[in-house]
Amino acid sequence: MSELRKIERALISVSDKSGLAEFAAGLAARGVKLISTGGTARFLREQGLDVTDVSDVTGFPEMMDGRVKTLHPKVHGAFLALRDNAEHVASMAEHGIEPIDMVVVNLYPFEETVAKDDVSLEDAIENIDIGGPAMIRSASKNWRDVAVVTDPRLYAEVGTELAESDGSLSLETRQRLAALAYTRTASYDLAISSYLAKQLSNEDLEYLEPLNPLGGLAFFEMDDDELEETELGSPPYEGGVADASSDGVVLSEYKLIELSKITDLRYGENPHQRAALYEADGDGITGAVQLQGKEMSFNNYVDADAAWNLVQDLEGIAVAIIKHTNPSGVGTGANNLEAYKRALATDPVSAFGGIVAFNQRVDAAVAASVIEVFSEVIVAPEYDDDALEIFSSKKNLRVLKIQDQRSRTEGHPLEYKQISGGFLVQEQDVHQLDLNELNIVSDRKPTDAELRAMDLAWTVCKHVKSNAIVFANEHQTLGVGAGQMNRVDSVRIAAMRAERFELPLKGSVVASDAFFPFRDNVDEAAKFGVSAIIQPGGSIKDDESIAAANEHGIVMAFTGIRHFKH
Repeated sequence: MSELRKIERALISVSDKSGLAEFAAGLAARGVKLISTGGTARFLREQGLDVTDVSDVTGFPEMMDGRVKTLHPKVHGAFLALRDNAEHVASMAEHGIEPIDMVVVNLYPFEETVAKDDVSLEDAIENIDIGGPAMIRSASKNWRDVAVVTDPRLYAEVGTELAESDGSLSLETRQRLAALAYTRTASYDLAISSYLAKQLSNEDLEYLEPLNPLGGLAFFEMDDDELEETELGSPPYEGGVADASSDGVVLSEYKLIELSKITDLRYGENPHQRAALYEADGDGITGAVQLQGKEMSFNNYVDADAAWNLVQDLEGIAVAIIKHTNPSGVGTGANNLEAYKRALATDPVSAFGGIVAFNQRVDAAVAASVIEVFSEVIVAPEYDDDALEIFSSKKNLRVLKIQDQRSRTEGHPLEYKQISGGFLVQEQDVHQLDLNELNIVSDRKPTDAELRAMDLAWTVCKHVKSNAIVFANEHQTLGVGAGQMNRVDSVRIAAMRAERFELPLKGSVVASDAFFPFRDNVDEAAKFGVSAIIQPGGSIKDDESIAAANEHGIVMAFTGIRHFKH
């Protein structure tokens, strides 16, 4: 250890007092003089410790309901003075400033306060700490002379080093503590900024754009020329493929992402990669409660998220089985067991080692069927006690309980994709199909059963990696073609999977996540006896695809919406 600094005076001011009694007693036992504020001072005295009030140091009382207590030169001068600078030392002597060698501060519980459903704006404001962050930043700037401790979890290691170094801390430790301290104030400020921004309308944020570059805005906009270039041509019907508009989410010029670490993971996608789980808002899979089973892995989280997002998009009772983020099968039914059996029937081979997601309470009947096939994770909003008892027979099976999030389609949540050197940010694809708005471009019109089948196929297709093709009837998927470099291959692979498990394709429907660039996709699908196709439309050769559908007697519906998933 290098450049040890003896800790002789410490200022302690904390909201979270866990572990403080032992830590402060350890400091006092080494002869450290304790200075404190308000409630912290009272707490320390209750522990039998000798404490100097900060008001005795500054010569000013705490005032304005505690809003002003440490904002004083005798506090910040004690942090900021460079001990090896003769001019600084002389200034301290002239103004009666005694150096403070350690700052123990954690902040008003702003994050916990605003997380409450009934929090008022006034309560939130009163929990914005001013003196704490100011002290942390001042002391951290002078980390060569001052140690800053901002988290009770640091008490043990700091106490151990003090004991081993005769009441001193090393330069390396002080620098690391300063880095952690600045991370904490950055996170704290971001939480405040995010909360206050949520109180503003989009119009308020737009007004702030010219005043504050950190609040600058950018919208997803696409004019007709860009749409034509993007989609290879103007579609032959009014409206074309729907484009994003300024009615959507506001994207700041500088986007700050607040993440809080939940836990380290055993490894990442592969054993040689380190990984950890962080949360942004505590919703979704990161907010799930694990009821049993082995520790969740990186890949478990990715696949469970994909499975949960899919079943949340389906109305009624639905089950999805996911393998490597793609659905191997999706089923609906009058009960969970019927829905699960239909999902499993799509591809019982790929279901082995998959993720099973339910959008309804899991009962004993379906639990008994699920454990007949090896699964990695079960995801559902609720479980019967009997179902949990059945799952407990598979001790390694991970069972997650997650809050229903159907309201996530309200508003404009964001998603992030990391690329080298930065992030891509976009609205989540929360579009849901309205069958009344389908543009039926074929001569033949769909039956009610075909409409229900197209609805299911289209919803599932949104959750399949592009190029995506889904064969389905009104109750289940029949074949899924995912992630191919051309769409015709996706059609063939989806059909091949259905035929492999002897699922009837005659009379089924096909969904495509993007337009058919040529009629060969329609001709290929017709070989398997499909009765309807649902696709976005928008190709310069839509007329050829429509003609092919009419030749084969196939219904063709355009949605005007594309569902690429990369």
